[in-house]
Amino acid sequence: MQAADEHHSGGRFPGWHGTTIVAVKKGGKVAVAGDGQVSLGQTVIKGNAKKVRRIAPGGNDVVCGFAGATADAFTLLERLEAKLEAAPGQLMRACVELAKDWRTDKYLRNLEAMLIVTDGDALLVVTGAGDVLEPEGGVAAIGSGGNYALAAARAMADQEALDAETVARRAMEIAAEICVYTNGNMITEVIGPGVVGG
Repeated sequence: MQAADEHHSGGRFPGWHGTTIVAVKKGGKVAVAGDGQVSLGQTVIKGNAKKVRRIAPGGNDVVCGFAGATADAFTLLERLEAKLEAAPGQLMRACVELAKDWRTDKYLRNLEAMLIVTDGDALLVVTGAGDVLEPEGGVAAIGSGGNYALAAARAMADQEALDAETVARRAMEIAAEICVYTNGNMITEVIGPGVVGG
């Protein structure tokens, strides 16, 4: 999966680097982990940004992780919440509607971010190109260190002793050791049967 910040290299924000988000679906649960670093060029602007969030329109928990421009991502999260309120419990439909708007709306088209979204059942990556992707093997990652986290999570996902949260956290730790735009200030949300929302 392409790292979210690669398309920034020729864009309006050439020096802006986002984050790393990884999601792992295993054992009936989904864990989404993200780091807290925001960088501008070679400078760390913020080290504890919260880029993994739980939203619950209509009482149906959904966990979202985002990479890219923070303000853009919040705009997309608000739109996603509105779509979920209009179609409660239908995450795929809401994400497809969001992706359609994102691709065709003149204002939204300029937003530079990517989302990982899950309701504990579906695990989806939503992009500004109009894509709603279901990752293979129940592992998805986006952002500057996304490829490192993806490789690490895939390598660990089939180990029976490791649950979804452990795999996601370890994959983030590995990405933080390799990617200079990823730090160890981690936020993790787990969703699925028996998990109490945070």
